[in-house]
Amino acid sequence: MTSEILSIRRIIKASPEKVFAAWTTPALLVRWWGPKSVVCPEAEVDLRVGGAYRIANRHPDGAITWISGVFEHVLPPRELVYSWNIGMPGADGSRVRVQFLDHLQGTEVVLEHERLQQSVRNMHLDGWNGCLDGLQEFFEN
Repeated sequence: MTSEILSIRRIIKASPEKVFAAWTTPALLVRWWGPKSVVCPEAEVDLRVGGAYRIANRHPDGAITWISGVFEHVLPPRELVYSWNIGMPGADGSRVRVQFLDHLQGTEVVLEHERLQQSVRNMHLDGWNGCLDGLQEFFEN
């Protein structure tokens, strides 16, 4: 199977420092994370190379999906690279790279999710867009 790279760019009306903190601080992460209809009741982040993270996605039926991985690159407040495991064939062992770039309106978040199988790409595209919608709302409200 061939792997895909999913790329999304989004402007967030906050500084790179604030957006990076929202992405990596558990108390902030739980306030915005999750695709539509999913809430994040718990997050753990050990923000260092080799450090692990775990994020809970609680679905409307009450089921929880855990997303976990290890940080491969940490450059505050500019870039994160981490492995991605969600307990789903075609997604586990994939990698996420997030850049937080200066922009006239705040921060341009550039997200690349690589090593995804085609079978799960669109689901992840919807999920990431939902998460980024939540991040935008977090800073605009």
